[in-house]
Amino acid sequence: MPGYLDGKAAVVTGAGSGIGRATALACAREGAKIIVADIVVEGGEETVSMIKSAGGEATFVPVNVTQAAEVEAMVAAAVSAYGRIDCAHNNAGIEGVFATTADYPEADWDRVMAVNLKGVWLCMKYEIPQMVQQGGGAIVNTASLAGLVGAKRMPAYVASKHGVAGLTKTAALEYAKSGIRINAVCPGIIHTSMVDRMFLSRRPDLEDRLAAVEPMGRLGKPEEVAEAVVWLCSDAASFVTGHTLTVDGGIYAE
Repeated sequence: MPGYLDGKAAVVTGAGSGIGRATALACAREGAKIIVADIVVEGGEETVSMIKSAGGEATFVPVNVTQAAEVEAMVAAAVSAYGRIDCAHNNAGIEGVFATTADYPEADWDRVMAVNLKGVWLCMKYEIPQMVQQGGGAIVNTASLAGLVGAKRMPAYVASKHGVAGLTKTAALEYAKSGIRINAVCPGIIHTSMVDRMFLSRRPDLEDRLAAVEPMGRLGKPEEVAEAVVWLCSDAASFVTGHTLTVDGGIYAE
């Protein structure tokens, strides 16, 4: 049977690890051809190898999402390779440092904003015209549960992810009549390398405490976020746009 994304072409940024890799693999499983984009060449190429080993089609494109010329080149490479961009998961992001709002280093603030918010905007800036030209498409941005609520000692990350949520809604309204659906996923505590860096590498005992915060009693898996992205990209979500979909084990409901 054909998959959810059979015959479609998809771009996934931050696809060299974590949620991005899981999404690239899931989209390929569902029949899409994948542009695997990441600033880390080794991780991106490994994801391509995983997709090809599973019988899928993928091309690696190195990209720094904070640089307009590189994002424009990524979109051009996708069109050159596959003729169009049906789906895009703008996922690349960083966590930044831990500090209170008044003590947050300016350079770190600028870097988090550049990757997490400007990067998503730049991706849409170049993806949307291509989708308008071809008659439609679907975009999913990675926001966060921290894009819906506050979190102490993470002001830049929280602000950037709130920005992604707002930007998603704005762009969705602007391009709804152009056949382009734009949504965001808001992951909760997902067991990724980012969570390892933020919490578990320093305090391995925190995993049980973090799991206890989750109503479901465990951390999420990158693959569980990827399934939400696949659905939002698919025709099954044809009347869904401007939505921030929590994939958080129920935390936001509390």
